[in-house]
Amino acid sequence: MIRIRSLHPAWVVAAVAFVALVGAASFRATPTVLLHPLHAEFGWPLATISAAVSVNLLLFGLTAPFAAALMDRFGIRRVVAVALTMVAAGSGLTVFMRTSVELILCWGVLVGLGTGSMALAFVATITGRWFVRRRGLVTGVLTAAGAAGQLVFLPLLANLVETYTWRTAALVVAGAALAVVPLVVWLLRDHPAELGLPPYGATEVVPAPAPQGGAAARALRVLRDAARTPAFWLLVGGFAICGLSTNGLVGTHFIPAAHDHGMAETTAAGLLALIGIFDIAGTVASGWLTDRLDSRLLLGTYYALRGASLLVLPGLFAETAGPSLLVFIVFYGLDWVATVPPTVALCREYFGTDGAVVFGWVFASHQVGAAIAATGAGLVRDRLGEYTVAWYAAGALCFGAALFSVLLRRGASRIPSPPTSSAPAGSPEGPVDHGVVAGVRAGTGDNSMVDGAGRAGDNLR
Repeated sequence: MIRIRSLHPAWVVAAVAFVALVGAASFRATPTVLLHPLHAEFGWPLATISAAVSVNLLLFGLTAPFAAALMDRFGIRRVVAVALTMVAAGSGLTVFMRTSVELILCWGVLVGLGTGSMALAFVATITGRWFVRRRGLVTGVLTAAGAAGQLVFLPLLANLVETYTWRTAALVVAGAALAVVPLVVWLLRDHPAELGLPPYGATEVVPAPAPQGGAAARALRVLRDAARTPAFWLLVGGFAICGLSTNGLVGTHFIPAAHDHGMAETTAAGLLALIGIFDIAGTVASGWLTDRLDSRLLLGTYYALRGASLLVLPGLFAETAGPSLLVFIVFYGLDWVATVPPTVALCREYFGTDGAVVFGWVFASHQVGAAIAATGAGLVRDRLGEYTVAWYAAGALCFGAALFSVLLRRGASRIPSPPTSSAPAGSPEGPVDHGVVAGVRAGTGDNSMVDGAGRAGDNLR
C-alpha cells in the first residue's frame, strides 16, 4: 500500500506568511502609481511626495530589528495582525487627506511602521523557527512574496487610477491588507513546539521560547555587539546600496521616468509588474543557490550585474517598450531581491542565534538607502528635469557594493550569543535561540552556522 505522507505544518505557516507578505506588499506598489495623480490634484512637488515615501521606507527599515524582538515578546501572530491593520488604516485614511503633512503621517508613519513590522526580519523569523531543511529555498520564496504583491497590484492600481481615481486604489490596498488579518489569526502559529512537532527537517522537538521582555533592549544590545565587527559594516554598506538601487530608485521613480519619455503610465506599471514576475524566479533561484554556493560570491555577482544594467537604462526609455528595455526588465527582475537569501545566510554565519535581529539592522540600512534615493531622485528630477544622473550614480554605487561583498572574509569569528540553555554548546540540547531561531540544526547537535571553508548555505539545507 502506498503511504501518503502528511504535510508538515511548517508549509502551512510558510503559505500564510506568503499571503500576509503579499497583502502588506500591496502598498509597496502604491507610491510609484500615485506620484503623478497626487501632483496633479494637490500641486505638491514630486520631491514633497517622495519625502512621504522616504519616511515610509525609513520607518520600514528601522522598525524591522525591533519587530523581530517584538515577535519574541508577543508572538509572531499578534505582531503580524497588528501590522496588517496599520497598513490598512494608513492607506485608507489617505482618501481624507488635504495636506502633505497628512500624507506623511498616513503613508510615512502608519504604513511605514506596519510594513516594517512585516519586513524581511519576519521572513528570517519564520524560516529560523520552522525550517531546518530547505531554509534557503523558503527564504527565497517568502522574499519573493513582495514581488508577487507588486505583480498582482501594480497593473490593478494603475488601471484603477486611470479608470476611477487614486482614492479608489488606496481603498483597494486597505481592503487587501485587512482581508489577510483573519487568515493570520486562524492559521499562523508562533512555533512548531506549540503543535508538539520539530521544525521541518529536524528529528527532535525544540522547546518554544519563553516570552522575553525588553524587546528594544535586546535589539539595541545585538546592534552594539554586531557593530564591533567589520562584517556587519560591510553587510550594512552593501545592503544600503541595494535598497537605494531598488525600492528607492527603480521602485519609486521608474514609472515617472518612463512617463517623462512619453510612455503611458499603465504601460510603465505593466513593465514594473513584469520585473516582479522575474523577481520571483530570481529570488527563489537565489535561495536555491545559497543552499549550495558561497554567499559572498553570489552577492558580489548580483551587485556587479545590477550596476551594469543601471548604467545602460537611461538610453532605453522611449514612448514604447522596445526589445532592449524588455531585456533590462527581465535582467533587473532576476536580480532585484536575489541579494536577500545570501545576506540572510551571512548574518546567520557571522552572528549565530542573533542573526535574524542583526539582519533586521542590516535591512534597516537597506531602507535608509532607499529613503535617500527616493528623495534624492525626486530632487534630481525637480532640479534637472530628468533622472539620468540618478541612474548613473546608482549604477556606480552598485559596483561599490560588489566590492564590499568580496571583502567579507570566510570563516570570520562572530560575536557569540549569550547561551539560553544550561546545556553546553555543541550538545544536542545546546543553546537554542529563544526568540528568533536563526541557525539551530535541531536534533543533530550542530549549532554552527558554517564550516571553515565558508559554505554559508550549508546550514540552510
